[in-house]
Amino acid sequence: MEKNINDIITVYAEATPNPESMKFVANKMLLPNDSADFRTKELAENSALAKALFEMAFVKGVFIMNNFVSVTKNSDYEWFDLIPDLRNFFTEWLEDGKEIVSAKRELSSEEETEIERKIKQLLEDHVRPAVEMDGGAIDFKSFKNGVVTVQMKGSCSGCPSSTMTLKSGIENLLKRMVPEVESVEAESV
Repeated sequence: MEKNINDIITVYAEATPNPESMKFVANKMLLPNDSADFRTKELAENSALAKALFEMAFVKGVFIMNNFVSVTKNSDYEWFDLIPDLRNFFTEWLEDGKEIVSAKRELSSEEETEIERKIKQLLEDHVRPAVEMDGGAIDFKSFKNGVVTVQMKGSCSGCPSSTMTLKSGIENLLKRMVPEVESVEAESV
């Protein structure tokens, strides 16, 4: 059977600001409208893809979102040696139609305030696209006593430049647009 041009899977590697993380981008949606962050093998139970990646000795973390997977490696390994094999691994996985992340139950959302809605919208419109470009994600956690708490995921988790991004970029934006915001803090994963 001949393959349709739409069935051909391509995957390319893209560097992130975190030297230990690499973003692998596919021409296919993997996890639309959601993200999955696996910092350990034990946390990867609901993702066949993440479990398979953690079988590789160099994998230290896996983040899946939209059309990409960010892989964080142990510092003992070089990306130059790993990228070709990982590209092939992802291409074959997607061509075989294997499961990415199993369905998880929805958590009920609590009642949110107008300020929280405004903060979430600013993060969604202005911050999320830039963070996704770098192979990560940012999730709003809470707003209490003037402090916005967010969680940095994927390449952004543990990235040397994420503190600078958080303080000079995100915090300045939120303080300027939402006067009630005094600071932004990152919750560790």
